[in-house]
Amino acid sequence: MVIVDNVYQKVLAMANKEQRGYITPQEFNLFADYAQMDIFEQYFYDLEQKQRSIGNETDYSDIVSNIEEKISMFTITDGTIGTFSDGIASVSSNLANFYRLGSVKVLYSTAVNYKTVDKVQLNEINKYENSPLAAPTKFNPVYTKFATTTESVKIKIYPSPGATDTTVVDYIRRPVSPNWTYIISSNNNALYNPNAADHQNFELHGSEESNLVTKILQLAGIAIKDFNLAQAAGQKEISDIQQEKQ
Repeated sequence: MVIVDNVYQKVLAMANKEQRGYITPQEFNLFADYAQMDIFEQYFYDLEQKQRSIGNETDYSDIVSNIEEKISMFTITDGTIGTFSDGIASVSSNLANFYRLGSVKVLYSTAVNYKTVDKVQLNEINKYENSPLAAPTKFNPVYTKFATTTESVKIKIYPSPGATDTTVVDYIRRPVSPNWTYIISSNNNALYNPNAADHQNFELHGSEESNLVTKILQLAGIAIKDFNLAQAAGQKEISDIQQEKQ
């Protein structure tokens, strides 16, 4: 976890170092949410790239472990996705802060243990259903994933779970949006109020504090039209990335 006030104070100090301008709490909270999600989404890209690079080498093992550790903080197991209709259920709308789908498991009423449901592509499901050897059964279920205009992720399980069957999923949730809460003093200054009901620290790993400051400064530099600030923050980010890759 990264303390939201620590980041805000560092951002203010660096932005005001040369009278570059004041960043309001409202602006900071918007930038903070964007920066947190930018870093979070980068985890998955970096993990994929590092895993591809491993091969027979072990140089990247620590990096992969570190990324996986940061992602694991947001892993939810055995989330319930609600009622199925003709084998179809919504995932994205029934799971709080849903971000990415992991494994799907179903417990048919006639079974003793959950079965992991294998994913197949939508354009391949007919081939599976019509195959005498690969046809989905309660011992070998499969699912397809798709989206609609109102749902980002829905799944359909074959064979369809019944009313007495249970389906759960493992998934990655989104980090909760950070919120630097405050009260207004008698001289109209915003004073930090960590006791507010809607106060929220960053949920990212504590090691991400520097990255958050850098990314928020980039956004702040654009907002206050100080492109030197944005450029300096961008150069700092590039330097950090190159250092991590060494």
